[in-house]
Amino acid sequence: MKTNLKTALFDLDGTLINTNELIINSFLHTLGKFYPNQYQREDVLPFMGPSLQETFSSIDPSRVDEMIREYRTYNLAQHDLLVTEFEGVFETIKTLYESGFKLGIVTTKLHDVVEKGLKLSRLDRFFEVVVALDHVTKAKPDPEPVLKALDLLDSHPAEAIMVGDNYHDILAGKNAGTKTAGVAWSAKGRAYLAQFEPDYMLDNMADLLPILGV
Repeated sequence: MKTNLKTALFDLDGTLINTNELIINSFLHTLGKFYPNQYQREDVLPFMGPSLQETFSSIDPSRVDEMIREYRTYNLAQHDLLVTEFEGVFETIKTLYESGFKLGIVTTKLHDVVEKGLKLSRLDRFFEVVVALDHVTKAKPDPEPVLKALDLLDSHPAEAIMVGDNYHDILAGKNAGTKTAGVAWSAKGRAYLAQFEPDYMLDNMADLLPILGV
């Protein structure tokens, strides 16, 4: 299948690296400290994806900074213990890189933690552009981060695809005018992600190769 897609943008958490347990545990730890015995695993799944500011503001606007600090301290301490790889990701990204595709990360994480995850998963050498939360005014699903990544890559929405595991990835791509792909290994499940009508649904990251004509 021949396409005009020359650029692939990726969310990080839950898409390229398996940070699901790290994120869930970080939320349970933080909320367990501030609201003992009030939150279970299923209660924090909706918090995966949006920025910490958005999530904690919805719980208690007066304690957002405290909760973010607690979350990030725990998250950094546990990072390398709990982050694992998704099958097919490294090989697929390496193939795209070697085939000359422009590759970028668009995430709601802070840049220093993004670098940590990319190094741990050995993906850091493939991505020349990372647009993190501290690089933008508005986070996904606003198109700003996607458009910024495309600008840095000297690319355009018509030749790009945004790949992610959450609604805000798909909507950010749509809002920016790119093609979109959801990953079926999303912690929220394939059916949840399908509601937002991505152009493609990937069962394995290698499914991206024929879409991009590789």
